[in-house]
Parts: sequence; structure tokens; C-alpha cells
Amino acid sequence: MQYRSIIRILGLLVAVFSVSMLPPALVSLWYQDGAGVPFLLSFIICVTAGLLIWYPNRSYQRDLKVRDGFLIVVMFWLVLGAVGTLPLYLSPETGMNLADATFEAFSGLTTTGATVLTGIETLPKAILFYRQQLQWLGGMGIIVLAVAILPMLGVGGMQLYKAETPGPVKDNKVTPRIADTAKHLWLIYVTLTLACALAYRLAGMNWFDAVGHSFSTVAIGGFSTYDASIGHFNSSAINIICVVFLLLSALNYPLHFAAIRGKNILTYWRDPELRAFLFIQGSLVVLIFIGLLRSQVYDTTWEAFDHGLFQAVSISTTAGFATGGFAYWPLYLPILLIFSSFIGGCAGSTGGGMKVVRVLLLFLQGKRELNRLVHPRAIYSIKLGRRAVPDRVVEAVWGFFAAYALVFVIIMLLLIMTGLDNMTAFTATAACLNNLGPGLGEVASHYGELADISKYLLVLAMVFGRLEIFTLLVLFTPAFWKN
Repeated sequence: MQYRSIIRILGLLVAVFSVSMLPPALVSLWYQDGAGVPFLLSFIICVTAGLLIWYPNRSYQRDLKVRDGFLIVVMFWLVLGAVGTLPLYLSPETGMNLADATFEAFSGLTTTGATVLTGIETLPKAILFYRQQLQWLGGMGIIVLAVAILPMLGVGGMQLYKAETPGPVKDNKVTPRIADTAKHLWLIYVTLTLACALAYRLAGMNWFDAVGHSFSTVAIGGFSTYDASIGHFNSSAINIICVVFLLLSALNYPLHFAAIRGKNILTYWRDPELRAFLFIQGSLVVLIFIGLLRSQVYDTTWEAFDHGLFQAVSISTTAGFATGGFAYWPLYLPILLIFSSFIGGCAGSTGGGMKVVRVLLLFLQGKRELNRLVHPRAIYSIKLGRRAVPDRVVEAVWGFFAAYALVFVIIMLLLIMTGLDNMTAFTATAACLNNLGPGLGEVASHYGELADISKYLLVLAMVFGRLEIFTLLVLFTPAFWKN
């Protein structure tokens, strides 16, 4: 294990991340809200700490192994989450203790979107912008951004990319060099963000809200600058724009690149995961719409469709935006939405959950086992499109599913031990492990009333979900630490 090389990289990345404290300080200066000092102070602390960590190890430049990559990714997220806590904790306007600030920072960085804050619209613009910016940086994965600059620092990034990239198959690169891959993915990410901000502005948001919500929409995060979330604007046009960009961001980003490079929109339709994703989304919207019509929650058919479409896409893609109190719908509807978040977005997207391709492979494996019962001597292969999936990948998906279920059960039981009721513990665990945000029960609107120990447990769930279980879990195996 190249420990000094790892420390060197962490120092550099913390110093680079400190730059993210400057935009909120500039926002504070622009709006004259008086909240810029904690961000400047945090910048000084972070850049100093990063350089102090880097300088004694500056000459240690070694090739990273796979194990080094896993350790760096986990340490990087934990360290950046702690660093991101600083301005929230130091800002007197938030009134946060350490547990609250940690929860909010990790929720933003992991794009979970759960919050401990109320009266959000009364906070200074600098803090509101910082929350949205955290989600945007975490959306594609800060490590993917880092591997674009690591070659300039003398460090290869393929090991980091493998550890960070969501999905079961991690060796597909859209370009031959990993740094080029990261740059292309971020170019698509930035383009979608700009298009989303412009669309929001044209639909009636002011520039601050348009930019802030574009950050959390494309990141599939869910933070808003208002307590009422997207529902604050009471606009069907804004709802539709949000749905469109959530769906685009929930697709596989390398698939976007393939379609753009090949200049062929049919590239999308040829992808079996995308077809499964659209089928799931369409089915869910229909079920929610029919449920709302039957229960007469809304006065008109259009209202039922508008709110049903928005909440179905928002929750199932793990964004967690709201147009109203979906927790007050007939109980089977919010429960259905919470379960849909376990599927989440496509592999290689900014969404959370287990990812559509994994659920699709589990379905195909179940179908294969049924066929084997009928025809025991027949040989069946699992295919995605025209390609046969190796059994090693199917085994890995089953292992991932088992680990996901185990982590979920352990965290939920620990939350119940802290005094939470069953509904709150179940939905809070699902919301944080799936990087969704809102739950039911005591966490339907915010997480501020939970005990500090519960917040730290949910922070752990967020990190597990963002790193897709195995990246963090592998560090607890004795084999990882053996030479």
C-alpha cells in the first residue's frame, strides 16, 4: 500500500476542494448578506491543511494499485465531507451543532438531499448557494473530476475511476485515456446544467434560483432554496422542466457521449438498460396517476397528472424534490415511491439506488432459474441486448444485492435502537442509503428532530449508498490489508 502517495494525493485534493469555498463568499459579497466570513475562514483552513499534508510527501509519486484507489476514494469522501462541514458549522446563521453540520454537508456532497434545516428561504444567499454547489460537485463524483487533473499532478486515475464509477461493469471507458473520459463526462454534465438553468429562468425563476436548482436537478440531489422545494413556484412548466432534466441525468452518461459522438439518437434506444428504465418510469407514473384519481387527492385530472408525474420521477430517480406533501397521500402510494428509489437511475448516472442494470440482471437471472426448473438440462445465457453477460458479473450483482440488504437491515435496526419508530427508521434508512432524501414519519419534511447518533448513522448510510456498498465494505475485510 502506497500510504505516503495516498496522503500526498489527499493533501492536494483537499487544497483543490478549498477553492469551492470562494464562490459562496463572492455570492455573499454580491448580495451583501454578511455570511462570507465563515467561507473565507474555511478556505484558509482547508488550503493550509491541504498544503501542510502535501508538502512533506510531495516527492512520493508512485503508481496506484487497485487497493490504493479504494482507500483514496473512501478517505477522500470522508475527508471532503468533514471539510465541507466547516462553513456550515462556523456560520452563526445556521445555528447548527456539529452533528447537524456534518449531516447537511454529507447529504449535499453525496447528493442525498436530506436536510436538518427549516426556514431555508430566510438563510443568507451564500449558504443557500453553498448547499446547492455541494450537490453539483458530488453529482458526477468529485473523484471523476479529480482524475481529470491527476495526470497533471503525476498520478494515474484509472484505479480511482474504477472505485468511484457507479454500476456493475466498470471497465468501459468512452475514450482511451481516463482523464479524457472524465473531461468528456464533465463537459456533458456542465452542458446539461447550463441548459437546465436557462430553461428554469425562461419558466419564471430568478437567476439565483435557476442556477441553484439546476445544480441540484442535474446532480439528482434534491436540495432547494425553499422549504416547499419545487412546489414553492407552483408552476407546471417548472415541474415539466425538472422532470425532463431528471430523466436525462438519470441516464448513463457514457451513453449520452456515445449518442453525441455517433450523431445518432437511436443509440439510446439500443441500450437495454434505458428501455428498462423507461418502462419502469412509465409504469410508475401510470400507477401513481391512477391511485391519485381513485383517491381524489386533487380537484382536477391535470393536477393529479402534474403532481403524480413529478413525484414519481423525482422519487424514483432519487432526487427527492417535492411539489406538495406526498407523505399525506394514501399510504400505499408513498410506500410504492420509496420502494421505487431502491431501483434508482441507470449505471453511470448521477442517480442513487441499486441502479436499473442490476435490477434488470436480477430479473433475468430469476427468469433463467424458472426456465431451468422446467428444462433442467437446457443451457440458458443471460443477455443484455445482443451480448451475453458473464456469470462472474451476475454473481457480483447477487453479492451486491446481499450486501445492500445486509447494510440496510443493520442500519435500520440501529436506528430503531435509538428510539425511532419502525416507519421512520425504515424510510430514513431507505432515503439515505438510496441517496433519496425525504422519508416518511418523523423525517417526512426534515431530519432536524432526530438524535445526533441517528444523524451520524444516516451519514454512514449516505456514504455507503454513494460509494455503492462494496467500495466502503471492502475496507473492513482482512484480505484488503494483507500484502
